[in-house]
Formats: sequence, structure tokens, C-alpha cells
Amino acid sequence: MSPKIPRKRAKQVGIAGAAIGVVAAGLATAFAVERTLVRRSVNAPGDPYADEAFGDQPFDAELTVTAADGTHLYVEIVEPKVPTTKPTIVFVHGFALDMGTFYFQRKMFSERGDHRLVFYDQPGHGRSSKLKSGNYDIAGLGESLGAVLNATVPDGHIILVGHSMGGMTIMSFAEKYPEWFGNRVTGVVLVSTSARLIDRAKLALPSLVARASAPFFPLWGTAAHLGGNVIERARFASSDLAWLLTRRYGFGDAKPSPSLVSFVEGMNSKTSVETLTRYLNTLYSHNRYPALAALRGVPVLVVVGDRDYLTPVSHSEEIIKRLPDARLVTIENSGHVVMLEKAAEVNAAILPFVEKIS
Repeated sequence: MSPKIPRKRAKQVGIAGAAIGVVAAGLATAFAVERTLVRRSVNAPGDPYADEAFGDQPFDAELTVTAADGTHLYVEIVEPKVPTTKPTIVFVHGFALDMGTFYFQRKMFSERGDHRLVFYDQPGHGRSSKLKSGNYDIAGLGESLGAVLNATVPDGHIILVGHSMGGMTIMSFAEKYPEWFGNRVTGVVLVSTSARLIDRAKLALPSLVARASAPFFPLWGTAAHLGGNVIERARFASSDLAWLLTRRYGFGDAKPSPSLVSFVEGMNSKTSVETLTRYLNTLYSHNRYPALAALRGVPVLVVVGDRDYLTPVSHSEEIIKRLPDARLVTIENSGHVVMLEKAAEVNAAILPFVEKIS
């Protein structure tokens, strides 16, 4: 026989459940209408990526690299079509995403076949394992990048490409291992990133977006005892909200490709809430201006969307002030996931940069 819930607690549970049910139903109605209207165009001729097979891409080797903190990092390597002495390009993705972030850059360089490419999922993201204890920190992410480089590029030159938190990871690596830059690392591409503190209110948005596959209402643990209907209404509403937030805060175009939005939302939703919350403190306290000194000895390309809400153009301009020889490329009508939203423009900036230093 199940123990009885005290009358006062039962009343609280009932009120919480009713409130959550109302909110869930209201959100589901409001967001589902707009989302349904937008998603009707996913396979329409107007969506340039309606037929794009987003997802896993071919690779020549996969391995697991164990970082100093014990995290198992999933790595994929694409070999050049012919032997080459050109630098290996290593891609480092951002917060609440995975190596799929560089889908179009990987596609371009793979088709060209003249560079060796390395992709990996950051700790707690994609197919890499979670941290066993404690919180993540940017310094630890720099160490993880070092472990990947030691395991996959033991010799030869390297070009590092980092998006958002991936750019911060590169800065952290440079801060601790400046001797790599100009010696092994001969070029750096920083996409939609920052060397300073990120606004807490803005940073909370991707964490909310990434909860797409899980309810995020208050008192959820209590409400979960109330039954499947409430849970399903909340889950449906949260998924709708996450899709709309992904579109609003990840993209700069008012009408981005629905297929691209869904692709980014898919990466967001696979990142656990536990992982997100354990990253927030280090992102709130990020300040890597001193680390930029190590980058002065190598060519640097900085790319940002002019409508990036999370790491706005001013953050890239601050990097340029400290790296006067770096080149800044601002992509019009694009947001935080600029390398996906405006892939052709970003590739057109990265390719000549890479060729020049190869």
C-alpha cells in the first residue's frame, strides 16, 4: 500500500500540477501554431537545405582520446585524398553543440581532399563522455584540446578552428601552451567567440534551448507524480519553445532554413541539462584577453555574424584590438551559428586564409 501524502503537501502538489498543466497547455498552443506553420516549409522548394542529409559524415578513422580529467573524447579523422605536408585542420565546437557544427566546412574540405581534418566532441557533448565529478572549466577544455592534438597530430603544422566556446578553448590552450603557436600551430580561425565575460542573461538562452527534449517547468520533480498527460503537454511545449528560441537566438535571418534550425535544435537537445549547468560557471567567468598574446605570432582570422546575439560583433572587435594583424570578417544578416547559416560566405573567408598559410 502506497504511503499517504500529507494533506498540506497534497494540496501543494495539486496546485503546482494544475498551474504547470495550464502553463504547459498554453505554451503548447501558442508555440505549436507558429512552429507548425514554419515547419510546413521544411520540404518546400523555398528551403535551400530541404534535401540536405544532415547528420553523420564520412570519416577515415575514429578513436577515443582520454583527457587528463578522465573524460573520454570522441574523435573523427578525415584523411587527405593524396599525401600532403599541408597543416592538419582541427575543429573545436561550442557550447550545447557537437562536431556537426562544422557540417559545411567539413563537406568543403573533404571534397577538396587536400588537408587532413580532425573533429572531436567537447566533454559532455555529442559522443564524448561526461565529467565524472566537479564542474567543467575553460582551462580543462584547453587541456582536452591538448590531449586531442597530442593523440591525433603528433607532428606537423596545425590550423585551429573554434566556434564560440571552441574559440575560448583555443584561447585557454594558448594561455597554457604559448610555445605551440608559431611552432606547431600556424593559423587560428575564431568564429563567433569572445575573450571576455559573457552576459549571464544571454548565456542562459542556449541552456534553455538545449532542454528541448526535457520539461523545464518549476517544481517538475513534484509535478511528475501527477501523470502522463501533464508531462506530455509540458514536453510538447518545451520542444516547441526550444525550436523557436533556436531560430530566434541562433540565426540572424528572420526566415532561416527550417531544416537548419531543426539540425541545430537536434544538437542542442542532445546536450543534457546536467552538462549545461556544470558549464555555466566557467562561461560566466571567462576572461582570456591575456591569452591572446600567444596568438600574435600566427595568422588569425576572426569571423562573426552581424546579428550575433550571444557573442556580438563588439566582442570580435575587442579581439582585433589586441591582435591588430588579425583579419575581421563580418557576415551580414547572420547570427551565432554563422558557419551553418551563411556557410558559403564563411567558407569563402576560411578557404583563402587556409590556402595562404598552407
